[in-house]
Amino acid sequence: MRNFPYSRGTVAGILKGYIGLSAAVYTLIYTGVLDHSPSKLLLLLTLGLPAVCLAMMYFVRPCSPASEDDSSEHGHFLFTQIVSVFLGLYLLTATLLDNVLSPGGLVTYIFFGIMVLLLLSPLAIPLKMTLYPNKKKKSGIDTPSSSSDQLSQLDQDATEPLLAVSSSATNLSSFQESDDSSDVDILLAEGEGAIYMKKKRKPKRGEDFRFREALIKADFWLLFLGYFLGVGSGVTVLNNLAQIGIAAGVTDTTILLCLFSFCNFIGRLGGGSVSEYYVRSKMLPRSIWMAFTQMIMVLTYLLFALGLNGTLFISTALLGICYGVQFSVMVPTASELFGLKHFGIIYNFMLLGNPFGALLLSAILAGYVYDNEAEKQGGTTCLGPSCFGLTFFVLAGVCALGSVLSVILTVRIRPVYQMLYSSGSFRLPSSSQH
Repeated sequence: MRNFPYSRGTVAGILKGYIGLSAAVYTLIYTGVLDHSPSKLLLLLTLGLPAVCLAMMYFVRPCSPASEDDSSEHGHFLFTQIVSVFLGLYLLTATLLDNVLSPGGLVTYIFFGIMVLLLLSPLAIPLKMTLYPNKKKKSGIDTPSSSSDQLSQLDQDATEPLLAVSSSATNLSSFQESDDSSDVDILLAEGEGAIYMKKKRKPKRGEDFRFREALIKADFWLLFLGYFLGVGSGVTVLNNLAQIGIAAGVTDTTILLCLFSFCNFIGRLGGGSVSEYYVRSKMLPRSIWMAFTQMIMVLTYLLFALGLNGTLFISTALLGICYGVQFSVMVPTASELFGLKHFGIIYNFMLLGNPFGALLLSAILAGYVYDNEAEKQGGTTCLGPSCFGLTFFVLAGVCALGSVLSVILTVRIRPVYQMLYSSGSFRLPSSSQH
């Protein structure tokens, strides 16, 4: 979010999209390279993933963003999105072929090799920028030699800083550089007064909030509840999708799971891009897409509950897309409303909606209804629409409430987006220097 403030929705869509694809990546590794070995999979998760994370830590760091909307940045993001779609289609195809044909040996390693190449293909962007640097970006201003120096220079810039944060020491030191001593005294007095007043002033929407300051805001809880109701209902279906398929008469639920995963990826990737487009062109708050997709989720839950023939796969695909949109919309919305300084803790608190939803709606509600219906049928496995019928009607009501809350949030924060995205481009929130 800090490195690409002009493309927050796109960034969230790509990152969340790859998270959605990760399960398919691990599945291909498990069924192919690891030869269905649980012990090898556990070894990979225990040693391999921490090793990759430690190796990548150096590359995850703040760097100076473009000073204005950059067309080359959009091109690079578009390339990454296209590659991501190809990767998603490939993983869907490879998983289905592996499940139907059960290839072994060389074919399995070919599948794995192609997947690795697609995963590494975004590295073409830094290679291209290194080998063919854009000379048009050069100007008369000296560029700092390191990203940390660039951030320091941006923070001291009199225009719009990268982060809406300033300190009294920075202000006072700038005042002391004046040649006129009388002017220095006046500026120091004004600066101390301004600093004192800022300490007393609470942040406005679009500025940097501390976590405790965000907690007392109605917008914070509207966003959290809207996300909780949308994602919580979706994760209930995801956790029980195999049982839902079996209850509907599907013998092999692998295709159902693959379909949901791929559509979930498309929803995450597309939700970020679509919300970014309408934010820039119409200054439309991203939360409107949460409301819109939750309305569609109401219809899909009703289709699930009715158990009509031929609607299971369509409902699963629609639900996967709408479920994915919730993630890629919530992330940039939280950053735009409450700032970037304490974004980490605010964002992770929002993510609690996922486990809370799984506990309340999946484990307690869906589990109880399913077990009760299975007991009526005299066994441990339940068949028929009644297995999840009540659950789906409840989920439809939950999503209807979530869509109402998201609409209310959209109306409330529309002026914030008009302020941030006026003149057709993103404007960082004002800092205390202004």
